[in-house]
Amino acid sequence: MYIIVMDEIQNLELCITAAKKAGEFLYKNKNQLNKTHSAIGRDIKLLADTKSENLIIEFLQNNSNYPILGEEAGKSDELGEIYWVVDPLDGTANFARNIPICCVSIALVYNHNPVLGAIYDFNNSDIYYGSVNKGAYLNKNKINVSKIADQSQATLITGLPVNTDYSSDSMLTLINDFKNWKKIRMLGSAAMAAAYVASGKVDTYKESGTNLWDVAAGVAIVRAAGGTAIISNMQEDFSLDIHMSNSILKA
Repeated sequence: MYIIVMDEIQNLELCITAAKKAGEFLYKNKNQLNKTHSAIGRDIKLLADTKSENLIIEFLQNNSNYPILGEEAGKSDELGEIYWVVDPLDGTANFARNIPICCVSIALVYNHNPVLGAIYDFNNSDIYYGSVNKGAYLNKNKINVSKIADQSQATLITGLPVNTDYSSDSMLTLINDFKNWKKIRMLGSAAMAAAYVASGKVDTYKESGTNLWDVAAGVAIVRAAGGTAIISNMQEDFSLDIHMSNSILKA
């Protein structure tokens, strides 16, 4: 149980509203927003990323006094004990190629822990949200992680971030791990992977070298749904390793 020195329900509502506003904006204006802003190596940024983040930041600043860490804009101020974390479009490459696995992801962090968040799957009008003290929900229906205990019967989601080491040794380690699972999936969206763990659609999500904004909301929602979410190897640039599961599976 986390002690949260704020209005938890009010801030969760802000989070949900901001995510929906941005998601609806992205969905309705996709043709105009699907323009490359920058492309470095395997990383792509669209006009959609910056426009969506500007919308979210404006809304949060008008309704909250907490600083904001955005994927595109960085820190709005010194972050302190409580701050918002914003991913304005998680799954940008999917969005660009009309693969309908992308979302808006917003979280509130307290004392280094994501404590509430919302993930809006705007292609399906599905809002996943939760607070570590209030439970997790999908469209107002309570959700929980799966109860699968056998790794050989479980589904793993993972990914290959833009800075992935594609050496033979790294790929062999990955493949050897894959052999232990019933099914492997790569979605191209860390936030959607977390939403699927929280709602019991899959059993584990793990990835190295992703970023705080990709997973912060998912960490809060997975924990609220009864799962575990472990952040490790956090760097100054907010890159990190993540392991989320139904709390039964340990691998």
